[in-house]
Parts: sequence; structure tokens; C-alpha cells
Amino acid sequence: MGIFTYEYEVITEIPPAKMFKACILDGENLIPKVVPDQDFKSIDYIEGNGEPGSIKKITFEEASHYMVEKVEASDKDELVYSYSVIEGSVFMNKLEKITYETKLEPSSAGGSISKISCKYYTIGDFGITERLKAGKEKALQILKAVDACVLANPRH
Repeated sequence: MGIFTYEYEVITEIPPAKMFKACILDGENLIPKVVPDQDFKSIDYIEGNGEPGSIKKITFEEASHYMVEKVEASDKDELVYSYSVIEGSVFMNKLEKITYETKLEPSSAGGSISKISCKYYTIGDFGITERLKAGKEKALQILKAVDACVLANPRH
């Protein structure tokens, strides 16, 4: 097994607490609406309701695509959220899991800096270069779409 770590930052216009609420606390409801090309079919909790230890299954319109995520940590005060993708069609017996941690901090312009760390736990010598690029692009697309939605609907 190998571990590949990748870190990056995304700057958005809304403040950190509001971004945490929109992306993390209300993410199951908001993200499928603002990122329609992801083709979400359903997001269902198998265990829990969002607290650490909760497990949710995300099913996409294409019947064979799904992910199972486990919430590792959720801290509303520190604005930190961590989860692991523990099962899914992306794995194809090549990954044990993928762990994401997001920490939101204020930017100098009044918005947020999302500091994202991804750890890919590979099985064997599996190369993840293309998956990493695709995952980063999806995360960027989601954060920017949530940012635009909240800016357009300030009462969200």
C-alpha cells in the first residue's frame, strides 16, 4: 500500500463560517442543486446524520457509479471537516480509501481560503495522477458553484 498526499487551496468570496454552513452542513441539499453536471441521484445516510462516524452513500444517475463516505471529523468552531471515501465505483480494486480534510480560513479580501488535503491510500503500484487531477477539478467546481449560489442568495 502506498499513500499519496496532495494539498491545494481554493479562494472564494463568502466568509468561512457561511461557506462551512453551505458546503458542509447543508451540502447534501445544496451541492446537487448547484452542480447539476455531477448527476446526483441520491445522498442517503446509512448510519448517523452527519456527525463523526456517520456513513453516507452517494449514488449518481449512471447506475454503476456510487461512493460511500465516512465522516471522520466535523468542527463548526474551527471550521474543519474531514471524511473518507471508503467504497465506490472509482476504486476498481486500486484504492483502499481516499481521505479529504478541508479547513476554512478568512482571506484578506473578506472571503474564504479553503485549505484542502487529500490522501490516496493505494493498493499496489496504482498511479493516481489522472484521478487526482479529476478530483481537484470536481472540488474546485463544487466550491465555486456554492460560492456563486450563496453570493446570489445572501439569505442562504
